[in-house]
Amino acid sequence: MTPSDLSSLTARLIEAAKSAGADASDAIAIQGTSVSVDVREGALEQAERSEGIDLGLRVFVGQKQANVSSSDTSDRTVEEMAARAVAMAQEAPDDPHAGLAAPDQLASDWDMAALELYDDTPEPSAADLQQDALEAEAAAMAVQGVEQVQQATGAYGARDIWLGASNGFSGGYRRTDRALSCVAIAGTGAGMERDYDGDSRIFQSDLRAAADIGQNAGTRAVERVGARKPPTGAYPVLFDERISSSLIGHLLAAANGSSVARGASWLRDLLGQQVLPEGLNLIEDPHRPRTTGTRPFDAEGLPTRRRAIVEDGVLTGWTLDLATGRKLGMPSTGNAARGTASPPSPSTWNVTLDSGTVCRADLIRDMGTGLLVTSMIGSTINPNTGDYSRGAAGIWVENGKLTYPVNECTIAGSLPDMLRAMVPANDARTHLSRVVPSLLVSGMTLAGS
Repeated sequence: MTPSDLSSLTARLIEAAKSAGADASDAIAIQGTSVSVDVREGALEQAERSEGIDLGLRVFVGQKQANVSSSDTSDRTVEEMAARAVAMAQEAPDDPHAGLAAPDQLASDWDMAALELYDDTPEPSAADLQQDALEAEAAAMAVQGVEQVQQATGAYGARDIWLGASNGFSGGYRRTDRALSCVAIAGTGAGMERDYDGDSRIFQSDLRAAADIGQNAGTRAVERVGARKPPTGAYPVLFDERISSSLIGHLLAAANGSSVARGASWLRDLLGQQVLPEGLNLIEDPHRPRTTGTRPFDAEGLPTRRRAIVEDGVLTGWTLDLATGRKLGMPSTGNAARGTASPPSPSTWNVTLDSGTVCRADLIRDMGTGLLVTSMIGSTINPNTGDYSRGAAGIWVENGKLTYPVNECTIAGSLPDMLRAMVPANDARTHLSRVVPSLLVSGMTLAGS
């Protein structure tokens, strides 16, 4: 289907909902193609291709709402979806905060070309994806100490998204994704360790070289061989750039209006207060070109805009869609996200944490003795208090120098304290949706040997 066909399809859903008795409605259509190829030991292991279309319809009957979805575009199914959704809404409880945007709130005149979300070069063939994966695997196997490659994968996806609503909004966009990853294993027996590398871009021409990805995966795996538990105690912890965005992710989750409205956020009483070190800003920019979190409008048809979530270390506001904004007595921030099977909910787009003035090597030198964390597993985060505990692995730092790999340890602390005391490096990758450098946090509790 063309974008025009998807627009017509959402209009059909809205008209069917009106005929079935809905007071208002919105609809979303997502058409997609995805291809992935896995290789192992120099041969094709698995290849998958999927194509399809998914529809979602949300209807309002008074202050009641319901959502239905389907993958069938026939006229009969469209009518049945509308009738079923209205019947479900009539049985639902009233939601005083439910409802569409007013017409004067809606986005208009967006420039899709400037956002660069779609690569119009030819779709890569399965053979092309396989060749990339084979090159990554070969590069990993060429690293001394690598015993095997668990998997190397090349993937491509393309989607057309269209949103329509009875308040007059109608808009859509196209996007592509190209990815390559490799997982390498080093060591033998009980001493086996694995690590990975990968890249994902909107434009195929931006994708890192397969050999570079494979070599990095192999080198990282070898560096983990011989890991042992670190000593137990209070030490500084440096979160590597690969995983540092998880710390900011916890802050974003706590600033989500849905959590705040439920009272399940350790940030709920900190609006307008210091949550990061002075001088640090956390900026959301949904219009950054060639970035996966870029959106011309949100899932309720509102314009997306650049905003400071944290400015000079101070929390400036919550992440809101229409419903959570109404619950909290605030306007939406244009952050509604949705799939076809559920109503909108708040979500952040592209975020960037200010970089520091020193490199990661300087932070390692200055931290003295502590842990460089390169991977984490599990998560115990108390949403009400911010108490933090996670399993970790990485490299032990002694007197400012990397010494030996460590694993099977737990790092713990208080998120509010950790975030206010963190020191950023200057090594963030600027093409990511979450641009966060390595972060040094002092005084964390390590549970090891």
